[in-house]
Amino acid sequence: MFPDTVVQFFAQSQDLLWLTVLLTDLAATVMLYRLFGKTGLQVAIATAIILANLQGPKLTVIFGIETTLGVIFYSGIFFATDVLSENYGHAEAKKAVRMGFAVSVIVLVMLSFALMFQPSDRPETSAFSNDIHNAFATILDFTPRFIVGSLLAYFISQSFDVWAYHQIRRFTGEKWLWLRNNLSTMSSQIVDTAIFSLVAWWGVVDLVTALQLGAAKYVFKVAIAMIDTSFIYWARAMFRRHQAPVVHTG
Repeated sequence: MFPDTVVQFFAQSQDLLWLTVLLTDLAATVMLYRLFGKTGLQVAIATAIILANLQGPKLTVIFGIETTLGVIFYSGIFFATDVLSENYGHAEAKKAVRMGFAVSVIVLVMLSFALMFQPSDRPETSAFSNDIHNAFATILDFTPRFIVGSLLAYFISQSFDVWAYHQIRRFTGEKWLWLRNNLSTMSSQIVDTAIFSLVAWWGVVDLVTALQLGAAKYVFKVAIAMIDTSFIYWARAMFRRHQAPVVHTG
């Protein structure tokens, strides 16, 4: 898709590539919001869930720390729900969490069905078909622990994020958007990381190793929460230019 010069440049600049993808993802979320309003944020959440599932298994090293690509897109979900919380209130953010959970279940079920289809045995396409099937199996063959851990972590942490955001907003009112954005996301990401690490990894590896794997991902989640602060101010300013503020309850 990209010119060879771009591919070669980023091959030598992986840290810059990570920042580029992160900023592009956040900007795309804001643009979807600008173009389609609240529906755009719901689309952004669904898109992030699909991307996180597909790219989650891909490991890379960024700033000297091993991480997965799924962290960028999964963290983007917290950003989108915070924008919904800020601009549309508690009920709309909770609705988005439920929609995201439904999308997660549908994606996991349909991808699991896809693996049961056998590759074509036609002589002219069998080699290609087997290669694609094996690639799908490598990426999409989710273990039951991964599925349970992923769904539990998503629903509990996202629900906590919405609750925490509005608890903090009760004390801060219109002020200190940066505080409620960062504090709610960072605390809910602890919940998310702990649940997923314990359910998906504890037993496969020892408890200390499971927590270490989670801690490495949490470093990136904290960094993303800080970086997305300017984007949530952008989204709020955009909202205020076009609509009256929402009265927050609950």
